[in-house]
Amino acid sequence: MEKSRRRQQFAFSLLLSLWLPCCLAQTTPSNAATRKHTRAPTPSATPSPSPSSQTERLKVRLSGYPRKHNEGRVELFYKGEWGTICDDDFSIANANVLCRQLGFISATGWTHSAKYGKGQGKIWLDNVLCSGGEKSIEFCKSRGWGNSDCTHDEDAGVVCKDERIPGFVDSNVIDAQVDENRIEEVRLRPVVAMSRKKLPITEGVVEVKYKDGWAQICDLGWTIKNTHVVCGMLGFPHERKVNKNFYKRLKKRAAEKVSRPKVNVSAGGRQTSKAKANSKSKQSSPGKRLYLDRQKNYFHIHSVECTGTEIHLAACPLEYSKRNATFPCEGGTAAVVSCMPGPLFMQNNGLKKKPKISSTVRLKGGARLGEGRVEVLKDNEWGTVCDDRWNLQSASVVCRELGFGSAKEALTGARMGQGMGPIYMNEVKCLGQEKSIWNCPFKNITSEDCNHAEDAAVRCNLPYMGLENSIRLTGGRTRYEGRVELLSSDSNGTQSWGLVCGESWSTKEAMVACRQLGLGYANQGLQETWYWDSSNVTDMIMSGVKCVGNEMSLSQCQHHKTVSCQKAAAKFAAGVICSDTASDLVLNAPLVQQTVYIEDRPLHMLYCAAEEDCLSKSAAKANWPYGHRRLLRFSSQIHNIGRADFKPKAGRHSWVWHACHGHYHSMNIFTHYDLMNANGTKVAEGHKASFCLEDTDCQEGVSKRYECANFGDQGITVGCWDLYRHDIDCQWIDITDVKPGNYILQIVINPNNEVAESDFTNNAMKCNCKYDGHRIWLHNCHIGDAFSEEAERRFEKYPGQLNNQIP
Repeated sequence: MEKSRRRQQFAFSLLLSLWLPCCLAQTTPSNAATRKHTRAPTPSATPSPSPSSQTERLKVRLSGYPRKHNEGRVELFYKGEWGTICDDDFSIANANVLCRQLGFISATGWTHSAKYGKGQGKIWLDNVLCSGGEKSIEFCKSRGWGNSDCTHDEDAGVVCKDERIPGFVDSNVIDAQVDENRIEEVRLRPVVAMSRKKLPITEGVVEVKYKDGWAQICDLGWTIKNTHVVCGMLGFPHERKVNKNFYKRLKKRAAEKVSRPKVNVSAGGRQTSKAKANSKSKQSSPGKRLYLDRQKNYFHIHSVECTGTEIHLAACPLEYSKRNATFPCEGGTAAVVSCMPGPLFMQNNGLKKKPKISSTVRLKGGARLGEGRVEVLKDNEWGTVCDDRWNLQSASVVCRELGFGSAKEALTGARMGQGMGPIYMNEVKCLGQEKSIWNCPFKNITSEDCNHAEDAAVRCNLPYMGLENSIRLTGGRTRYEGRVELLSSDSNGTQSWGLVCGESWSTKEAMVACRQLGLGYANQGLQETWYWDSSNVTDMIMSGVKCVGNEMSLSQCQHHKTVSCQKAAAKFAAGVICSDTASDLVLNAPLVQQTVYIEDRPLHMLYCAAEEDCLSKSAAKANWPYGHRRLLRFSSQIHNIGRADFKPKAGRHSWVWHACHGHYHSMNIFTHYDLMNANGTKVAEGHKASFCLEDTDCQEGVSKRYECANFGDQGITVGCWDLYRHDIDCQWIDITDVKPGNYILQIVINPNNEVAESDFTNNAMKCNCKYDGHRIWLHNCHIGDAFSEEAERRFEKYPGQLNNQIP
């Protein structure tokens, strides 16, 4: 008996000696692996020791001057002191890591030799070598912290792409501690197979990006407020209740099928092929798949407690699942949400009443859908919002009321261009749940509070539509230019790439193509692309394209049902040159109203005007040089409120010299002046070739760049304006043949859209006009859609104001 007990003790000791080291090895695999593979590295290949063990976390910021918000000298806060990075061995990979740490999606470039000025203090890092995928600059190879042979003349800088990573707030100093639980990407995975084919995806299991895959959220305690936040992140303004009974029935049905599988067995005891097929079809059913998905779900987040005003799930209180939990979501399942898309993104969803978007708020000046300068309507006139205390909550209210999701960014400093007219709001303080920005507390503006250099703007979350997957550019020198190629499918479902006929292709069509590509504005629309002939795609698959200009894709524009292209060779295919910025010309409407008058001008003073075709056709039959022409004259002041200079499309080599006036014409037609009756029929017209485009004057702090003298460059700088005085030739409409009556005066800038602009809707000005045969009255002059529909209805009601002399 004693011998048997000793044997048991020996066996237990032996097992313990074998099991204990094994357990220790399993619980510390990273340490064991580190000890096994560590070698003594050279100084140039040393990852910078992580400062997370220090009392201060690593922080990153951009500094220097002059610079924009997304560029600057890189400075790191380490051991309680700010310092810089030397530009030795610096690369775009380094810049990508730093830009992501700063909350931008990527880098577009980097700078050397202290372009943004010399920093002070330590040079913390030198010979930095990143691969580009590191989470922080501290994980890149370098000489080590504080080990440098550089001076501040070699301080490195970065230029980041002006687009924020979801979940980052707009701060210049970013805490750079790496948090593996940080939530950046969120998606909906549809459960029903049919939903996978329709975009946008509006209902499905909520999943968060975790490490190299996707993880789920436990639905225990899930509320409609959580759903509101998730829908906003994904580009949807509203949420819908999920039909939980539907999902419960599917889950119950699937569980029953799994617990009691039916198998048809042949005489030989094998499962028949028919049974296999039935089993396979059952596994593909929605209920079965939902149940099986539940079995393999990885619940990264155990609970979420949003208030509903957050702009990102990462801002909500989150409880993460414990790694070793046996049942991480016991009694629950994966959270499912359903979202309501805005009107622009609805795809025949059967709703009787489609949600409306606000008619008193709009976005202007943005290069892409869902971004722009915030403008609000008050007393029938549009105005802007000052950026004091402008934040993501207020920006999200604007985005949602316009049919988009929550805000990605709340932009300040007129980042989407400066507006014109009144500034209505300042210090807007939305909580986040308001239906409209007008429901938020704000201060009224005084002239001392703000100017248009402080106009607020937004970038909104949009639902993923996949429109960019059916279009591409080929042959260009950069990704912003090239021949347009579209993806098409034949009757068999085979996909291939094809061309767009260049006939009638214009800037408006190019604007839609660039928008679909996600490349901003169209700089040019090209009808010939022989110089971009690098693709083997030769078939024309779309022709007769005619866009309004606000469509999201070329397929939404009018086009021929059957391709009809006279010039079918590939060299006549349509092309585009896209740009992130564009000009935006706006006429000073009040100045027209203030300066209008009538002049009877002798014919002997109009020879040059006749040569430039600035008189009506009846002038050719006049008894020259005797008699006169009756001219409606006025001044026009044209402002560039865009984000790029307005320049003639034609190069100076093609400008036309006019000896009569002693100047060059850089555009064939720059403005149209029309007098129309109530039916919109023209009764008199005038046109103004561009005598020259120059900066007559500019806003404070903006320098003139263009002038006509000495064959100088022509254009209008951002923040400047070109003034055409009432006493300049062709600055008129010839109304000699017009009878007394009520008319509409219309002035259109850049009428043929020859030069790309960010907004063509504000290029036209209209005034109510009354002419009694001797005098002229103007009233209610407004720009494009500057006034509401109510103002348009009142347009014909003219109270009268006499304008017969220059003020």
